[in-house]
Order: sequence, then structure tokens, then C-alpha cells
Amino acid sequence: MISPTASSRRRVLVWLIPALWTVALGLWGLSRQGSVWRDEAATWQVAQRSTAEICRMLGNVDVVHGVYYLLMHGLFACFGPGTTVLRLPSVLATAVAAGCVAVVGHRLAGGYAGLTGGLAFGLLPAVQFYLQEGRPYALVAAGAGISTLLLVSALQGRARTAHWVAYGGTVLLCGALNWLSLLMLPAHLATLAWTRAGRGVWRRWATAASAAVVCALPLVLFSRGQSAQVSWIPPLTWHMLIGPGVLLLIGGAGALLDRPAVGRLSVAAVGLPLLAVPQLGLIALSLVQPLFLDRYVLFSLLGLALLTGTFVGAATRAARPRFPRASAWILPVALAVAASALLPQSLAKRSPASRVDDVVAIASDVRHMTESGSAVLFVPSARRDTKSVSPAAFAGLRDIALTESPEDSGTLKGVEADPDRIRAAMLAQRRILLVTDAARVARPVTARRDRTKLAVLEEHFTAVADRQVRGRRVTVYERLAPARRTLPDDPGGAGGGHRGRA
Repeated sequence: MISPTASSRRRVLVWLIPALWTVALGLWGLSRQGSVWRDEAATWQVAQRSTAEICRMLGNVDVVHGVYYLLMHGLFACFGPGTTVLRLPSVLATAVAAGCVAVVGHRLAGGYAGLTGGLAFGLLPAVQFYLQEGRPYALVAAGAGISTLLLVSALQGRARTAHWVAYGGTVLLCGALNWLSLLMLPAHLATLAWTRAGRGVWRRWATAASAAVVCALPLVLFSRGQSAQVSWIPPLTWHMLIGPGVLLLIGGAGALLDRPAVGRLSVAAVGLPLLAVPQLGLIALSLVQPLFLDRYVLFSLLGLALLTGTFVGAATRAARPRFPRASAWILPVALAVAASALLPQSLAKRSPASRVDDVVAIASDVRHMTESGSAVLFVPSARRDTKSVSPAAFAGLRDIALTESPEDSGTLKGVEADPDRIRAAMLAQRRILLVTDAARVARPVTARRDRTKLAVLEEHFTAVADRQVRGRRVTVYERLAPARRTLPDDPGGAGGGHRGRA
């Protein structure tokens, strides 16, 4: 018979080991060689603005991330800007999510299933990507883990009024970080229906969920006016459904191993809806407006991790009667095999090449290419994030297209002059640095201002230096001499496309 002390210690270890494992994965290569890509650059620059400037900006753009920006503003104010401060909240949040997976799995399927699920969560490739990301998606996953644990507690008869208040507050916070996280509510609804929850649980859940949705609704409605931010997301295609399909197949296999039964609280009853409903819900929404990005439903991988735990749990139960000692090695061996198989991906996720670009890397080249009297242009204007994150590198360079800075205009990229004024300003320059996308990631130029910039450079300037680093490019142009030349693969041909954020 296990003593109460040993049992308590075991319960602690079930969530503590996955949490520490996830933190270790997160701290490994956290700086990504000092790189910061465009999505993180938005967090970096906004978090360093004043609270009033952030609130003003949210009225124009990125209101869906307002709570996250204010959180990061407070952290930057306390600890200073840096890649560790930028990404550590995501590491800690993912550790919390892994711990929640482990506790839920332990309660519903035993220690081995819970421990496996918690350890597996941090190993999932998508989780490893956002584990070290200065964006809010890992925080949403932590909130989804906490709310799911609270729901399980309620279904096990452990919940009091405070639990439901915490549940509603956690769901609301997740909605404030990314309102698509509210897709966890229909997943929880499916769990209630599957387990045939009592009338009291239904009533309390409906009250808490309704309160969270009502409080989040103004944000949802207001953000609809900023939907142009996600206009770059491509329409849903069949090949985009392959990934979700594979995840659902794996999750479905894990659910079958759990021997699901209607009316029984199980890993399948919790994990399968949490995996499937947000994925299918996002697919349905994307039929109305393209929104299909895996990061929006990263929290659904909590369900996959839970269901993954059933594989090891079932194998351990089957082996224990005949091979009691060997059965204890199933989890360590499975973890070692999975970590080894995923090692190439783990290394790749920690490389600057894992992101589409690096805002910081090109800054040193800008500094070295700058000469007295030089001007700078950005194509598209969103590439001004390099200047926002590394302002010292642009000291002495005149931003001749800019009429109002990002901070003063309450935007992320500032306000530029009309095309005719940009043309006139360019023709008054002897030397211009163009910061744009590298050829491999550039998209065709569509904005009239940007077409004007490239046309004037093509007609009146010649490229004399060019440097491409980690998805960013800086080209130096000088006024056209009688002998005109153009570097191969000129930005005028490749375009300086904008790959948007959301």
C-alpha cells in the first residue's frame, strides 16, 4: 500500500517533471543566434512604446494582441528589452500547459499516461516553434490547459464557485489574448455532452462560458474592423487539410486505446474534442474568411498530447502483469526514441532559418553601408520594422518617404507621403539605401507608393552594393551615371512583398 506521503510526492512529480522538461526545451537555443523575425519585431517595437501610445495604436491596428502588448510592455519596463525577456513568457506558459496535460492525464488514465502526455506536449514540432516565440500563442495554450483542468475538476465533483469563476476568467483572458481561443468552449461543450454531465455542472458551465463570451464580444466586434491585417492569409485549399487530418488520425487512435464510452469521463472524452473541435471550427471559419493558420489553434494540441499519453499508458498496463520491471522502461525508451527522431526538427526550430526573415541581421550591413548624406527607403513600408528594432543602425539616414513615425501615427509601420512627393524626394538624393525582402521570400509589389519607389530607382539610379541576410535585403543605389548598370536579381524585379502578420 502506498503511503499518503508517497502518493502526494508522485502527484507532484507527474506535473513537475513535464514542466521542467518543457522549460529545458525552451531555454535550449532560446536566443536563436540573436535573431528576431518580423512577427516578434512587432512585439518588440510596440512593447517599448508608452501605454498611451500602445492604446492609441490599438485603435488602428492589432487590437487582438492588445493585452499581450501591454503585458510585454510591463516586462520590458521591468527587465529591459532582449530576446530572453521577449520569449521567456512563452517558455513558462508552455511549461504550465504541459503540467496541466500531465495532471489531467494522470487523473483520467493513470500516472504513465499523464506523464507521457505532459512530456509529449513540449516535443510536438508546432509547440517547439511557438515555445520560443515572442507572441501570445503559448500563453493561450497555458490558459486552455488551466481551463480544461478546471473543467475536469468540476466533472469529478471537485469544483466550487471559485473554480467556475476561475474557469470563466481564464477563458476570458485567453479570448483577450486571441479571440479564436474561444473555440475551446464548443470543445468543452462536447466533453460535457459526452460525459452526460449533471444539470448543475451544465448550468454553472453555461453561466461561466456565457460571461466570458459576453465580455470578449466587444473585442471580437472591434477587431473585425481591422480584418485587413489578415487579408494576406491564403484561401483554404485541400492540401492545407493534410496536417489537421494527420493529427485527427493520431488522436483518434489514441482515443480508441482509451476505450471511450458515452457517459464516462476519460482521456478520449476530454482530449478528442479539444483536438478536433478547434481544428474543425477554424476550417469552417476559413470557408467564410481565410483564417487558417495553425498558431490560432495551437492550444488544440493539448488534446493531441493527452491522447498520445494513452499509447504509453496502454502499453504499460499490458506489459505490467508479465514484465513488471520491463514495463517501467516503456516510457523512458519511448521518450528517447521520440526525442531522437525529432532532433533534426528541434535543431531546425532553434535556427534563424526557421523563420521567414531576421529583422536584426541586416541592421549591421545598413550601418556599414551608410555614408554621409544617404537616405533610406523601405519596400514594403512594413520593412521599417528593422529601423524600429535597431534604430542605432539607421543613425544619419533620412527616411525620405516617412511623414509620420509609427509611434506618432499609432501604427506599426508609420505613414508615408503620397507617390508624387516620394518621387520628388528621391530625385533630390544622391545615394539611397533600399531595405526590402530577400529574393527568396519577396512577393510582388502591389502598393502604388512602393511601385513608385522601385520605378524611380530603376530609371534614375544604379545599384552599387547589395547584401542579403536571413530573408532581408539592403541595396545601395546612387544617381545614375552615363554608364548604367543593374545588379542581377534587382528588387525592382523581385518585388518587396509583404507577408502579413496576425
